[in-house]
Amino acid sequence: MDVKKDDLLRLYHYLKLTRHLEDRVTALYRQGRILGGAWTSNGMEAISVGYACALDKDDVIAPYFRDMGAFLVRGITPKMIMAHYLGKKGGVTGGKEGNVHVGDIRLGILGYPSHLADNYPVAVGVALSFKIRGEKRVVTACTGDGGTSRGDFHEAMNMASVWKVPVVFFCNNNQYAYSTPLRLQMAIKNVAERALAYGMPSETVDGNDVIAVYSAAKRAYDRARAGKGPTFIECKTMRMHGHSEHDAAKYVPRELLEEWKKNDPLINMERYLTSNKVATPEEMGSIDKRVREEIEEAEEFAEKSPLPDGKEALEGVYATPV
Repeated sequence: MDVKKDDLLRLYHYLKLTRHLEDRVTALYRQGRILGGAWTSNGMEAISVGYACALDKDDVIAPYFRDMGAFLVRGITPKMIMAHYLGKKGGVTGGKEGNVHVGDIRLGILGYPSHLADNYPVAVGVALSFKIRGEKRVVTACTGDGGTSRGDFHEAMNMASVWKVPVVFFCNNNQYAYSTPLRLQMAIKNVAERALAYGMPSETVDGNDVIAVYSAAKRAYDRARAGKGPTFIECKTMRMHGHSEHDAAKYVPRELLEEWKKNDPLINMERYLTSNKVATPEEMGSIDKRVREEIEEAEEFAEKSPLPDGKEALEGVYATPV
């Protein structure tokens, strides 16, 4: 599909923002300044940026912990993310939580815990509510290849297909479920084949090509809005860091990482923008400069933000009775 220049530059901006923000988080973690753990999407940014940029404003996402790009696209700011990681009052959870278990229903972002694929059934429930109310809204849910081996993944896939609800499932196939390679987890070549058991259309795309992800997402969203039910999209990629920043990932062959470096999503996008004369090196440099300045401002904001008061630990945990 043809993608407008403004949309292409928006995709590039969020790719850059996601990479630079998480690189800074990684640096802070290694300095011992992060309160909690750090899970990043290095090498996988095109997936969350692509699917989130393809959504409409009133749609909803049910993300997982490698979806930083989607958080940023939906409106959680780098300042909030940085303050969050430093345990400050200005963070997403006001200092209650130390990594990326975040959400904001006002921005259409459902919160989530660590167990992968448990967001899938929740997304189905939200999509069912949209169908019952006759709203032309869609829900996306994302998990990793390991998450597709859990029971709640299969239950959600079956329910979504039977009820034909407007949900689009994404799978970040990053080759490893923590330390388990895909070949030791399933006997099929493509994770997308798992959708066949539920009569659900599926697609496998290059997860390091943000335009491919964006275009596949648009097609699936259009189908869902038309009342034709769910779609499963497998995005093939590679996790370039460990499972988290405390994991050295020595179980991953170095030559495999070197090969995937050649398919870096940012390099791919820069090549596309240049070769198709969408943006000049100067224009891309300007975007990079703005992003780096935004990250600097975010870190400064987080450093200067106050720590939460002790009493605030109990606030906002449960819904306030009416």
